[in-house]
Amino acid sequence: MDTPGGDWRLQAACRDESADHLHARGAEQRKAKLLCLTCPVRTDCLVEALDNRIGFGVWGGMTERERRALLRRRPDVVSWRELLEPDRAWEYYVVEIS
Repeated sequence: MDTPGGDWRLQAACRDESADHLHARGAEQRKAKLLCLTCPVRTDCLVEALDNRIGFGVWGGMTERERRALLRRRPDVVSWRELLEPDRAWEYYVVEIS
């Protein structure tokens, strides 16, 4: 998503949340994922985590465990943005591994 200055984080639903909220464990992760459901930059966030192999926290509605599983299943993907943006296909991946 193009935002002023090009930083998608300015539009993130979690922009005012503490890092502890997004790097939670167990039931708290489910709460963090709920915030992602309404986020206008969810795809940008997930792409950031997948492309950069971020190994902690909830990003784009996926936990670190879910992202690792996806990365293992799709080692061939060079650009997650190209795969996920065209038709919001990331929703398929989130449901598939949940």
